[in-house]
Amino acid sequence: MIGGIISKFRKSSKLRKYNRFTIAEYFREQGAQIGEGCSIIPRQLGTEPYLVKIGNRVTIAAGVVFITHDGGCWIFREEVPDLQVFGPIIIEDNCVVGQNAILFPNIRIGKNSIVGAGSVVINDVPPDTIVMGVPARPFGSIAKYKEKCLERWAAQKPPEVVLEPGETWWNSPNAGQHRQKLKKHLLKLYKDELGR
Repeated sequence: MIGGIISKFRKSSKLRKYNRFTIAEYFREQGAQIGEGCSIIPRQLGTEPYLVKIGNRVTIAAGVVFITHDGGCWIFREEVPDLQVFGPIIIEDNCVVGQNAILFPNIRIGKNSIVGAGSVVINDVPPDTIVMGVPARPFGSIAKYKEKCLERWAAQKPPEVVLEPGETWWNSPNAGQHRQKLKKHLLKLYKDELGR
């Protein structure tokens, strides 16, 4: 029992040294295949991380669950005691998996796709598709979503903030000041809805 507690403590201590941009190193040690430039918030990739393959520039939000085995086969164990059923989870390049999504075994999420928060993915997601729901179903195209995002950003972008080419809201030398201006601008823009 004490050995188990010590093991959990060591694992917890080891995980603290990673952030969402570096945790891929830890998962690679467990056998997962993970590309470059990913943002992964969850601290585990299920019981078989070696069955998970994640492409480049993938974002995985908090609470996402990776299920690489079919636990339902338990009901047949009396008849077939060693029965186990597994399957890979593959997330291709440039995808977003929203908060608290559940990914079942034997699925492939095609490149440039978005899995909506709280969705349960039991089937493949075609490339360039937005899926959401339980079970997850196609909701729209990435092209239409991009158009909508660009329209919203044109209305929301603070006019006094100009980022240099290659800069983002997080890596700019003035990132903190820029984000404060963005906050002030958004609060002003939405003051009626927020009651402020």
